[in-house]
Parts: sequence; structure tokens; C-alpha cells
Amino acid sequence: MKTMDDIISECTEIYREVLQNNEIELEESTNANDIDEWDSLNHTILLNDVQKHFNIKFKLKEIIKFKNVGDMCCLIQEKLLG
Repeated sequence: MKTMDDIISECTEIYREVLQNNEIELEESTNANDIDEWDSLNHTILLNDVQKHFNIKFKLKEIIKFKNVGDMCCLIQEKLLG
């Protein structure tokens, strides 16, 4: 079972690659306002790449509820548990 730290670490690598910024350090409280490169287009790419990486699917109603990276990572963990 992946821990929250594992999931955040894997997401950090995805965000660094998509946003082309190796200095990104995601925390549960991180949101789009905290990272300059995180705009609406990159948001869509990030969500797509995260879903591919973890082999999961987010529903629109789930995505709308995300307030930060922690919310997304909690849902990833739930979906991985099945």
C-alpha cells in the first residue's frame, strides 16, 4: 500500500516534469497559486498524467472538490485501495 508520502513524492516528479521545474516540492497544502507554471492548461495535463501514472480515473465531481494537492493525493490513495 502506498503511503501519502509515497503518493506526494510520485506526484512531485510528475509536476516537475510537466511544469519543467525541478525545484517544485509538493506538500499537502500546495495549490495552483503556489506554483507559477501551474495554469489552466497545465492543470489539465497534470491531472491526465497523474491518472495515467496511478492507473486511475477521476470523476469531474471529484476534481471540482480539490482544494490542494493533499485532496488529490487522498483520493488517489482511496482509489488505489479499491
